[in-house]
Amino acid sequence: MSNTSNQHCFIQPLDILFLRDNHLFGSAGDSSRSLMPPWPSVFAGALRSRMVADSGASIDDLKQGALPAPLDSILGTPEHPGDFMLGEVTLAVNNNGQVHACRPLPADVVVTGEPGNYTIHRLKPQPLPEGLATSAVSRQLPILRMSKAAKPVTDQWLNWAGWQAHLRGQALDAQKHLIAAGDLWKTETRLGIALDAQQRSAAEGKLYTSDAIAMNANTGFCITVHGAGDALPKNGLLRLGGDGRGASINTIDELARPEPDWQAIQDSGRFRLILTSPGIFPQGNNLPGVDGDGQWQAAGMSAQLLSQAVPRHQVVSGWDLHKHEPKTALRCAPTGSVYWFEGFSGDIDALRKLSKTGLWNLTLDNCNRQRRAEGFNRVVIANA
Repeated sequence: MSNTSNQHCFIQPLDILFLRDNHLFGSAGDSSRSLMPPWPSVFAGALRSRMVADSGASIDDLKQGALPAPLDSILGTPEHPGDFMLGEVTLAVNNNGQVHACRPLPADVVVTGEPGNYTIHRLKPQPLPEGLATSAVSRQLPILRMSKAAKPVTDQWLNWAGWQAHLRGQALDAQKHLIAAGDLWKTETRLGIALDAQQRSAAEGKLYTSDAIAMNANTGFCITVHGAGDALPKNGLLRLGGDGRGASINTIDELARPEPDWQAIQDSGRFRLILTSPGIFPQGNNLPGVDGDGQWQAAGMSAQLLSQAVPRHQVVSGWDLHKHEPKTALRCAPTGSVYWFEGFSGDIDALRKLSKTGLWNLTLDNCNRQRRAEGFNRVVIANA
């Protein structure tokens, strides 16, 4: 199989998972928190470790650039990654072999109400009122219009049909398109005891708690992998997340991928760009390639940034097995951030390609190859 083709796999935990965020953790009485959905780097690390083990090589061989062919060109080295790159990473439900992805609510969707009587609202860009100014490069602000104040519901996701409808700019139906997070996974609290490495016994006074993710039956993660070729494991087991908990992996021949109405985008010149993984950009929340006037230039196309809905920033870090130290902490725009554009001109296929390549190499300072391989900066294009 060519290294350049996309492959898909379904990863299903066999036990609880510890999908930790980057908050400090280690003192007596601390509590570690889990992050759902986890960073895509969790799966990049698990897959690459399995590929190295299958080849009979070691992590030291990876560090020294001594992997056997063709794994040497697929994985490269920690400083200079090869062809391997993660694409989409989503929660998914496997119903008798049919894998359907689920997505967290994007920033332009707000759900209110009570169970069984939810209402879905969509943010719409609106011109700034006269006399109001903002430092944002966008021309309008996303406004949520509601008849009365209500607290948003945070435990709902979009199922596959809901995600498809949202990408095409269609109305969402709470009964048809929402799925509760509790139907996908549950969070459990586990008690732990730190160990004394010298005494090889429990450390005195070092109790801690951890959030554990218990996935429901038939629920797992759907992963798209680019550039792995025949080295991608077809089945078997993985060590996944904190403490190396077990998970099964099976490749998927076909994966249904919702698409927007590309002709409508071409005709109207309007579209939305939605982050499907955290966005690591040189200028904070601003997309790479957007200038001070909101004009976006990228790969033979251009558009005007109209508005953006970006939740509070996140910080991405992780543990570097190569250097045995934390990875550099990077501020990022969260998954689900939405950017509205108008006045599109250029090659529509170049815009379509962004869903496959992600927002990388659009500017000279936006080429972090390590984070690119790990699946950050992934996007989809949607009708406005």
